[in-house]
Formats: sequence, C-alpha cells, structure tokens
Amino acid sequence: MSETSHTMTFRKSSYSGGQTQDCVEVADLPVGAAVRDTQNRNLGHLTFGTAEWAALLSTTTRD
Repeated sequence: MSETSHTMTFRKSSYSGGQTQDCVEVADLPVGAAVRDTQNRNLGHLTFGTAEWAALLSTTTRD
C-alpha cells in the first residue's frame, strides 16, 4: 500500500515524556504506523508494517 493513498494524521506519542519538546509523533496507518520527530517534521517519517510496529511496541514496553 502506498503511503500517499492514506492521509496521515500525526499525534504526540504516548511514549514521549511529559511537557518536553523531545518527542515523536505517530500516525496510525491501515497496516502499521508512521513515526516522525516532532522538531524535524520536514525530514519525513519512518513507516512500520503491522508486525514491525507490534514488535517495536512490545520491546519498548517491557519492564
């Protein structure tokens, strides 16, 4: 699926801390997610497929 066929609506990631400006934004896609740096939006984004996104979230939420 082409990224351009889906309008991406980015939101601040729940994994970004507090009131800091150092955060990432996430957009849900039909088959995964896109991630971009809040301070450098003009540099584009990274796209993750469903399995990759699930693996990333699983890794980042471990205690």
